[in-house]
Parts: sequence; C-alpha cells; structure tokens
Amino acid sequence: MKLTDEWFTAIAESEEGNDTIFVSGRCGIDEFRCSGKFRERAEVTWRYDADSKGMPDEATATLMEDVMATLRRAMEKNKLAILTGVYTGGGERNMIFYTRNIPAFGNTLNEALMPYELLPLTIYTEKDADWSEYAEMCVLRSDDVDDMVDDEDVL
Repeated sequence: MKLTDEWFTAIAESEEGNDTIFVSGRCGIDEFRCSGKFRERAEVTWRYDADSKGMPDEATATLMEDVMATLRRAMEKNKLAILTGVYTGGGERNMIFYTRNIPAFGNTLNEALMPYELLPLTIYTEKDADWSEYAEMCVLRSDDVDDMVDDEDVL
C-alpha cells in the first residue's frame, strides 16, 4: 500500500452556522480504507483563541502546522495511523487519523510531542471500521466523489 500526498480542500460551516470551517481531506487512500486494518478513528483536537473569523493567530497557526507535520511523520512512518482529514475554524483544529492500534497511537503521539511545551490537545477515539467520518467528509468534495468513496459508503 502506497500512501500518497494528494488532498482536496473544501469549505463548510460550523454546526452553529456562524463560522467557516476549512476542510482538507486526503485522496487516494482507498487501499488503506478497504484493507480492514485501520479500524479505529482518533481525533486530535486543538482549541485556540479565535479571531473574528474563527481562525487562529499567525503564531498559533504556524505552531499547529509544525505539530501536525510532526504527528503525521511519526504516525505514518510505519503506517501505524493515516492522517485523513483536517478541519480548521470556529476556534479549533481537528486532525482525523485512522489507526491500527489505539494504545500504540497514544504512545507514538506522546513521544512525538515531547519536544513541545504542553499543548491544548484533546484526544477522542472510537471504532470506525467503515470509515464513516471519512465518507462524510468526502461529501464536501466539490468534484467527483466517486474517485474517493463508493456511492453506497457516502449514503
């Protein structure tokens, strides 16, 4: 299984409808999705002080990008977890990973973040063998969703 670095970008609204959410979703990962090996979803959420548009200030955005790149390298190095989506806006960034093993994901996350000062992160995990969150995110893609997800997975 080869992991690509192809992404789509979409815009959504917060549940309250008052903030814009920028969505980045990964393309070309059907092999991983269909393998049955990545049955757990881990959501890493970073809440931040938002500006009037719901976005982080420049320093926070830069730190977030650095942390996300660090986590991605650590998780994807041995394909322990795959970063599939990133949502930013409304005072938080959510990084969505699908993983093979939650305890190993937690250990790798802690090791990868050791060089940083304490970050305002929360972690949520759940079984998602059908990749339902990923399918929901793919609906936001403006061009051909069929390249990413079967129609029945989106419904």
